Amino acid sequence: MAVSSRSVPNRPWPFLLKYLKLRRWQFGTLAVLVVSAGTCAVAVQYGMKLVVDAMVTTDRVAAQVWPPLLMFLGLIALENILWRCSGWLGCRAIVATGADVRVDLFQHMIGHPMRYFAKHLSGSLSSRITATAGSTGAILSRLIWNITPPAVDFIGAVVVLTLVDYRMSLALVAFVAIVASIIIAFGIRGRALHRAYGQEAAVVGGELVDTVTNVWAVKAFSARERERQRLASAIGIEARAQRKSWMYLEKARVIHDVCLWIMAGTMLIWALRAWQSGSVSAGDVVLVSALTFRILHGSRDLALALVEMSQEFGIVAEMLEVIGERHAISDAPGALPVQPTQGRIEFRNVTFRYPDSKKPVFQHLDLVIPPGQKLGLAGPSGGGKSTLLALIQRLDDVQHGEILIDGVPVSAMSQDSLRAGIAVVPQDISLFRRSVMENIRYSRPDASDEDVYAAARHAQCDAFIRRLRHGYDTIIGERGATLSGGQRQRLGIARAFLKDAPVLILDEATAALDTKSERAVQRALQNLISGRTVIAVAHRLSTLSQFDRIVMLSEGKIMEDGSPEELLARDGLFSSLWNAQSGMGRVSA
Repeated sequence: MAVSSRSVPNRPWPFLLKYLKLRRWQFGTLAVLVVSAGTCAVAVQYGMKLVVDAMVTTDRVAAQVWPPLLMFLGLIALENILWRCSGWLGCRAIVATGADVRVDLFQHMIGHPMRYFAKHLSGSLSSRITATAGSTGAILSRLIWNITPPAVDFIGAVVVLTLVDYRMSLALVAFVAIVASIIIAFGIRGRALHRAYGQEAAVVGGELVDTVTNVWAVKAFSARERERQRLASAIGIEARAQRKSWMYLEKARVIHDVCLWIMAGTMLIWALRAWQSGSVSAGDVVLVSALTFRILHGSRDLALALVEMSQEFGIVAEMLEVIGERHAISDAPGALPVQPTQGRIEFRNVTFRYPDSKKPVFQHLDLVIPPGQKLGLAGPSGGGKSTLLALIQRLDDVQHGEILIDGVPVSAMSQDSLRAGIAVVPQDISLFRRSVMENIRYSRPDASDEDVYAAARHAQCDAFIRRLRHGYDTIIGERGATLSGGQRQRLGIARAFLKDAPVLILDEATAALDTKSERAVQRALQNLISGRTVIAVAHRLSTLSQFDRIVMLSEGKIMEDGSPEELLARDGLFSSLWNAQSGMGRVSA
């Protein structure tokens, strides 16, 4: 099923609400448990008042202390049960939400075009996904256990204090409103600091992965000390941003503590003077004292949670600006789940330029490739060969005109179904840190082991695979680091054999092979290309000598178009490049 370009909201609140709605019953039940536990906590304080009032009677033997004591103990037990239930349910809901966030962000991220991944470091993207999931869990946790309980305490205290003296409850409301306004305003002002810290943390994560990925170059160019200094500089910038964010939280704590000290002292002095005048009981003084200190500690948690939530919101906002960016390429509404079957490819009046370039790569390009034709693309570097291959796979969208495969515009097909009908052997083969069997089978997950073995034999790689320590079960190093360039290339060709798609794209497919391996693979490719539409890019023109047709591209324009023999006879661009590469005067049959 196609992934919507808006499947991940790119603003924090809509993003969080999406996951709250996803588990509305769990989070709804969790809210009921937490509110009930908070209500019990306030009621416990009132139970203590009843116990104290019963104790101060003149007749201690006749004092009715046991009923309020039983109520007091029962409320404590109920409160603890409710908290434990909320902890159990919260664990399940928040952990599951964190997993959903990572999966959804990953799914959205891989929907971006390839130029998006060229712009962002892979380590930075992966750290952003992890950080967003962590911050989402932190926000939900603080909302449930650090913000809701103090809010319930406050409402409960207002209700209870109204029974003692309504003026106290009004004073409490005023105090809390003033303190909350100060802390919230302070927290909003610090959002830029928290976002800056999130940005720097993502940069450091990306730098680490980038350096580890290119560790060969680090060693080969004696750059260990340079990279240490570079990383130390980046970490130093991140540390300074973290300190600024952290110290801002400490300033908020100081402001809160001063405000709450004033509030607590005022309320206690008020209650004691009222007791001296005989307008309240000793139990009321204990109640006011208990509630005041409970609100004192609870509001500290509330204030810190609000500021820390602001910090987490800053992190989530920064992450979503990058990961949640709208897809530049998305499936059209009602995109057809059809894939190429015959392999006829047609460019109709196509104009295309990259978003960051003013000059178009193609302008009003027309090209028809009949089904089953073997077409070679050649020409100077920068002529548009790789771009043409990318447009066929819809890795980018054209600005004008259309590209059709089997008479259907590629923009009308779903991206996955389109690419399911195209096999690609690129110059740089992408391999996972998985077994050889899994890497070959990646092109057709339902293929049997025998199908994989057959594809490997056709690609001339079965022999070297069986010589590996665990054969087809051997785990390949990251990006295929444990294999030679030629071996990686042949595994990529085996994938294409296994996929058995009607359209085959070869992008310098034999460039990494030695002469002996290239000849063996070229023989295998003759079987692979049989009965398929083939588009091959090659700088070595000799690899295209047996193709039906060659198109010479230069500066996005078709300079020559014909069979190898025809182009050689014209004494044009193809002929001059052929002679420069091989010194041959004609193409061998």
